[in-house]
Amino acid sequence: MSTETATQEHRSSGIKAVAPWRISSVTVLPDYCLSVTCSDGTAGTVDMSQLISSEEAGIFASLKDEQLFNQVRIELGVLTWPNGADLDPVWLHEEIGKGGTWCVPR
Repeated sequence: MSTETATQEHRSSGIKAVAPWRISSVTVLPDYCLSVTCSDGTAGTVDMSQLISSEEAGIFASLKDEQLFNQVRIELGVLTWPNGADLDPVWLHEEIGKGGTWCVPR
């Protein structure tokens, strides 16, 4: 199943993006992977399978439920899920910028 989310614009006064780029889209791929594109053209795959299946997954453990995993969205430039899980956008950008694929560590 593939689900795509586009950036939600949040133009509240006083809120400015720190980075010169933003996560602009995310598409859910099979096997707990995400295809992510940033506004500066950086794009790649985020593989969350190892993290989600880890005994130390914490808040990410509930993302084993594919219905919940598929509810990823972009909120203020961050990939988030309804259960409160999120991924650091700076780390994500750096890692996919290195080689196009980031296997999120356990």
